[in-house]
Amino acid sequence: MNDILAKILETKKAEVATARQMRSESDVLREAKSRKDLRGFARAIEEKIARAKPGVIAEIKKASPSKGVIREHFNPVDIATSYAAHGAACLSVLTDVQFFQGSYDYLRQARAACPLPVLRKDFIIDPYQIVHARALGADCVLLIVAALTAGQLKEFEDVATELDMDVLVEVHDRKELDVALQLKTPLLGINNRNLRTFDTSLKNTLDLLDDIPEGKRVITESGISTPQDVATMREHGVHAFLIGETFMRAPDPGVALQELFA
Repeated sequence: MNDILAKILETKKAEVATARQMRSESDVLREAKSRKDLRGFARAIEEKIARAKPGVIAEIKKASPSKGVIREHFNPVDIATSYAAHGAACLSVLTDVQFFQGSYDYLRQARAACPLPVLRKDFIIDPYQIVHARALGADCVLLIVAALTAGQLKEFEDVATELDMDVLVEVHDRKELDVALQLKTPLLGINNRNLRTFDTSLKNTLDLLDDIPEGKRVITESGISTPQDVATMREHGVHAFLIGETFMRAPDPGVALQELFA
C-alpha cells in the first residue's frame, strides 16, 4: 500500500484528460449553471448540531484500495433512503471508479432517492471535476490538501463558490492544517486515515483541535466505529462526523448509524 495517493492522482490526471476530450468544460458548465436544486450541505450539518444532534455525513462506498470490496450487495438508492430515515445530515458518495468502484450514477441515484445534500467524494485535481460535480447534482466537493497546492486550493474553492457549492477541505496533519486555514470554507475535515499508508488513528483529530480557530466546523473522518469513539469526539467538542466503512459493513446502514449515535 506504499503511497496509494500518488497512484490515485496519476490515474486521475488521465481520467480528467479523457473527460475533457469527450465533453468540453463550457458544455458541462452550462449544465451545472442550469441546475437550481442546491440543498445546502454546510447548513444541513449546522441545523443538526443546533438541535444537539450529531451532524453525520453518511458515506456510500462500495470498496476501497486497502480493504477491497466492503459491501457486496450494493444499492445506492436503498442505502441513501436508509440513511435519510435514520438521522444522517448529508450523504457522501464515492465517484472514483478505479480505486473505490464508485460511479457518477451512484451520486445521481442517491441524491434522487432522498432529500439530503450530497458531497462528491473524489480526488479533485482540476476545476473541470468541480463543474462536473455540480452538473451531476453534488452540493459540496472535497478538496484534499495532500493532493493540491495552496494556489490550487484557493482556485478550486473559488470555482465551487461561483457555483454556490460548499467545500469540505481535508487535512491529515498540522502542516496541512496551516494551509487549509487560508481558505474561507468553514468545513474542515480531519482524516484519521493516513492517505499514504491507510493506517488509522483517532489521535489525528484530537491532536489538531487546539490549533483550530473559532468559526470552523471540524468534521472527523475515518475510524469512528464505536459509541465510545463518538463519545470521545463529542467530549472534545467535535459534533460532525464522516463515516463510511462502519455503516457499509452493516446489514442496514441507516440502522447502524442510528445505533452508533444512540
